[in-house]
Amino acid sequence: MRKSLIAKVVTGALVGVLVSACATDEDASSVNSALKKTNKASEIWPKLDIEVKSDSAVEKKVSDILSTMTLEQKIAQMIQPEIRNITVEDMRKYGFGSYLNGGGAFPNNDKHATPEDWVALAEKLYQASVDDSLDGSSIPTMWGTDAVHGHNNVIGATLFPHNIGLGAANNPDLVEKIAHITAKEVMATGIDWVFAPTVAVVRDDRWGRTYESYSEDPAIVREYAASVVKGLQGSADKDFLSDQRVISTVKHFVGDGGTVGGDDQGNNVASEQDLFDIHAQGYVGGLTAGAQSVMASFNSWNGDKLHGHKYLLTDVLKDQMGFDGFVVGDWNGHGQVKGCSNEDCAQAINAGLDIFMVPNDWKVLYDNTLAQVKDGTIAMSRIDDAVRRILRVKVRAGLFDKPSPANRPLSGDRSLIGKAENREIAAQAVRESLVLLKNKNKTLPLSAGKRILVAGDGADNIGKQSGGWSITWQGTNNTNDDFPGGTSIYDGIKQHAESAGGDAILSVDGSFEEKPDVAIVVFGEEPYAEGHGDRETLIYQHGSKKDLALLEKLKSQGIPVVSVFISGRPMWVNAELNASDAFVAAWLPGSEGAAVADVLFGKQDFKGKLSFSWPSEPQQIVNKGDETYEPLLPYGFGLTFDAENVLSDTLNTEIKVSTDSNTPMEILNGAVQSPWV
Repeated sequence: MRKSLIAKVVTGALVGVLVSACATDEDASSVNSALKKTNKASEIWPKLDIEVKSDSAVEKKVSDILSTMTLEQKIAQMIQPEIRNITVEDMRKYGFGSYLNGGGAFPNNDKHATPEDWVALAEKLYQASVDDSLDGSSIPTMWGTDAVHGHNNVIGATLFPHNIGLGAANNPDLVEKIAHITAKEVMATGIDWVFAPTVAVVRDDRWGRTYESYSEDPAIVREYAASVVKGLQGSADKDFLSDQRVISTVKHFVGDGGTVGGDDQGNNVASEQDLFDIHAQGYVGGLTAGAQSVMASFNSWNGDKLHGHKYLLTDVLKDQMGFDGFVVGDWNGHGQVKGCSNEDCAQAINAGLDIFMVPNDWKVLYDNTLAQVKDGTIAMSRIDDAVRRILRVKVRAGLFDKPSPANRPLSGDRSLIGKAENREIAAQAVRESLVLLKNKNKTLPLSAGKRILVAGDGADNIGKQSGGWSITWQGTNNTNDDFPGGTSIYDGIKQHAESAGGDAILSVDGSFEEKPDVAIVVFGEEPYAEGHGDRETLIYQHGSKKDLALLEKLKSQGIPVVSVFISGRPMWVNAELNASDAFVAAWLPGSEGAAVADVLFGKQDFKGKLSFSWPSEPQQIVNKGDETYEPLLPYGFGLTFDAENVLSDTLNTEIKVSTDSNTPMEILNGAVQSPWV
């Protein structure tokens, strides 16, 4: 309280001096405007009680290192290039503070690089960073990676359900275990830092990153953020950033899940109160738990790009909320700031960005930033603040004291990658994430001793069930062989059937010689990641209803149909629901697809509940805050085997659009309506 009073007195005196010294009323107005912003921040944004407290020994070490650094060395700490665009010699010459591998980037450009290959690259770049023969610096670098549902860039790693499925499980303790497993598999490859968790709260499911969100409910996101941070980094009072843990990143600050139209990297027009109440709750949870880095978001808030937003990055995040780690940019996100390019953006540094994520254009950006400090465009105090934050995290993480990557306890331990115990936790997550939407006549659980037809192109397709950010960035161009140790959904069905004396016949197109007792059809969205996943509508297979045709063909033959729907979001599937006796939202279960069968055959009842409401109309924008939104199935819905079915076989399948006369026009009603084709 006393500090607060002193701050007010000092601030008041400072304003008096500034205003009296101002040459114009306009300048005085600018000072007052800045103060109003700060006051507004304190009205809406909390001062967090962050579990990782300031430590005088850490601060002294940081100050000692900082006092010896040249400007060139400081700027190098703020540059983060990508492994495909730097050499070991570049690292030796510049001493980059960090580097990353983008989605689909591998050591030696080899998709099948071994854990030893990853460690070897980490070791080479680390040794080059501490070699002071060229740059005069021995500050260790750190490697960041997008391990967003397991160590998903590495062949053979355990891939957990994407966040949307984990949200349906609503099990924070399980999520913390998953994060710790991820940390250990990451450390087995010599990497220090993970770009997770994503804490977006999605308001429009057409956004292609919806599956990276745990829920439309900020409360789940807040709780999960804390669990993931603790799982990755360890608890502040226990094994915080020990040799079993990695640095975490809460991302993307802030409002990425609330852009107009679900437009990736688009504009969020929420009020500041809603920005906090809805979109910032993950930061309350994650930062309180001690997350050491925050990634700035691509999106804008009311027209201003977050990478250049001083009010949010500095006044709110750092000054008001008390975050003392560093802010890292997203992939060339600084280049989208008004007046900036990938090679030149003093505005981002001045706004509070501490590390440029600059995959390709790092050399020119380094030179330009250096020149901008020398000519006063960027204040030296801002550079010192950024580097102090980076060094603080490195000291806390023990990077100055730990052995080099090749000599750390978990490095190169191939047994950790896809370890059986890790896969069992992933299987548990699959079982708990499945949501039963329809179960007509108690179709589920199934008897494994029957003749079972397994159809659909998702049945024996580990890549499809894993979705984006799975080995490759978009999750495409993978085969089952790229997931050694993983299992498809069909693998699990076959195992249950054979153990019970039944028969599971795989037939993607649903053809058969002997009529089955039941058909399980596994279908859904193809893998995608950001950008490519954005949609104009939530209609599933708009214009090409091949999966619906398969379901209806089987149903017309008197065969009970169980649909297992793979998707990164709720979708308008009324027609597919009508054609199904049972319908399971499986989300994107990851590498342990066999666990789906455990629930289908009753080894475990359904536990998952919708963490996103399910749309009833194809034209719904799915704005979660809109009171007129009446979902087909509400948030929190999920049947168990004993529950009464609530969905009929006659859900509305009519698609309408507005014409110039604002009169609805029928496009699809069972079949395509004239004049549409």
